[in-house]
Amino acid sequence: MKYLVFGTGGVGGSIAAFLHLSGCDVDCIARGEALNAINERGLMAQ
Repeated sequence: MKYLVFGTGGVGGSIAAFLHLSGCDVDCIARGEALNAINERGLMAQ
């Protein structure tokens, strides 16, 4: 199943990361500070 996460900040980023770790196909839409952080460090589930 494919998922699209709008607003990949703290909550959306966590949801996207855990969906990906469970084997789902995930695309994310982010902007502003969240986009900058993703570009610099990527998404990480901790």
